[in-house]
Amino acid sequence: MSDLTPGTWTLDAAHTSAGFTVRHAGISKVRGTFGELEGTLTVGESDEDLAFSTTLQVASISTGNADRDGHLRSADFFDAETYPTITFVSTRVEGDQLVGDLTIRDTTREISLDFTYEGAATDPFGTYRAGFTGETTISRKDFGLSWNAALEAGGVLVSDSVKIVVEAEFTAPTAA
Repeated sequence: MSDLTPGTWTLDAAHTSAGFTVRHAGISKVRGTFGELEGTLTVGESDEDLAFSTTLQVASISTGNADRDGHLRSADFFDAETYPTITFVSTRVEGDQLVGDLTIRDTTREISLDFTYEGAATDPFGTYRAGFTGETTISRKDFGLSWNAALEAGGVLVSDSVKIVVEAEFTAPTAA
């Protein structure tokens, strides 16, 4: 990451996706994304000085099904009216992991994101950009997301394990 200018980089929401995958009925996977997000990447003098923070708007959740999206916004899951945002603030870098605090429904847990620096490039309009991918798996119950329904054949409707994938693109500090 030596090609990154120290300073505060801005998340380019139009070129970033924050998504999740969860097993449904034990037989398939449901994917979703958050369409409204903002964040920053602070680049220091060394790779260990990297810091990332982001805020996702819960009301912007989309799984491709309006009824399911409404249920996810309800008090059964994210309770978007009471807890309108999800946040992540990194606290340190450990090798290729970005460790930080994830807050969902006013519950904060330390998580580790496996992250990859995808590179940097200048776009045709002269803006210098950098890309990162981050992945982790969390227990949704750790964050108070415990709603479920038992299946007649055994098991539950929604798995506890949730895979999170962030594909983030940042623009360089203006002075860069």
